[in-house]
Amino acid sequence: MPSLPRPRSLPARGPRASRAAPPPRVVVVGDLVLDVVLAPDRDLARGTDVTGRVVMRQGGSASNSARWLGRLGMHPSLVCAVGRDATGRALVADVAADGVDVKAVRVVGAPTGRIGVIVEAGGERSFVTERGAALRLRPEDLRAEWFAGAAAVHLPAYSLLDQPLGLAGLAAAKMGHEAGALVTVDLSSAAPLLAHGRRAALKLIADAAPDLLFATRDEARALMGPKREEKLLELAPVAVVKRGRKGATVLLRDGTDRLRFEVATTPVKAEDTTGAGDAFDAGFLAGWLEARAKGLAESAALQRGAVLGNRTALRQITTRPTELSIG
Repeated sequence: MPSLPRPRSLPARGPRASRAAPPPRVVVVGDLVLDVVLAPDRDLARGTDVTGRVVMRQGGSASNSARWLGRLGMHPSLVCAVGRDATGRALVADVAADGVDVKAVRVVGAPTGRIGVIVEAGGERSFVTERGAALRLRPEDLRAEWFAGAAAVHLPAYSLLDQPLGLAGLAAAKMGHEAGALVTVDLSSAAPLLAHGRRAALKLIADAAPDLLFATRDEARALMGPKREEKLLELAPVAVVKRGRKGATVLLRDGTDRLRFEVATTPVKAEDTTGAGDAFDAGFLAGWLEARAKGLAESAALQRGAVLGNRTALRQITTRPTELSIG
């Protein structure tokens, strides 16, 4: 495995907040796209029809997290790029309705991104992606005032991969650190992250300098190697490994000590797990940041984050999403 940069320490918590203090502000950078969801009533049959549901709704890992932050009473901003089309306008309005301050760059000559989602009977999903304008966010589109006063900047790994969005994602991480914010990164999906090999993926994450990493068990093992989840602490002082129905594992590096604790969840049979990981990230950030602002010990703040993350993921998979209306 390639050598990694010298480990950082988690920034200190701020002073204890007063009761009247507003909720922490989180800037999320990444995709706002249209999901076209195909949910057949039975297995697809080649060369013929099956009945089911075809639904258009807001999608995108970054925007999913941002709107759940809004629903949880935080003050989220979403920095994204959409096309100059009716789909982009409808998506911006839809996300803003959940209390998200949308900083949308309108791209000429590229349509708003679209993702086809095929949902199998057991809830597993397959995707066909056409990200379009979502990939056109550039570093020069970012404004320092968007990050001023933010408690955290959150980046799905999708926001670090394709260009110029990847450069904008790294610029956002740097601007976040310069503004005194924590930077969090979700590994998102192993295949695109590792498309150019493990060495390139490790460097990409290290360049973002995250204070906290989110990953599924499979993503963690794909990046760090089998049964080496603790190695995520070489990339960030805190790592959260999402285990779906089994809850989450929280890893913390405190000086030379390494702490690990498990947070269970309630198993639920889900028809569609789309967005559950993004909702977990939002819930975790809300619980963790508010607990830190109140001066709780880091381990207690992380545990609160994991509990709220699990609850928010459950809300995502047990609530039927609203269909998007495009005028």
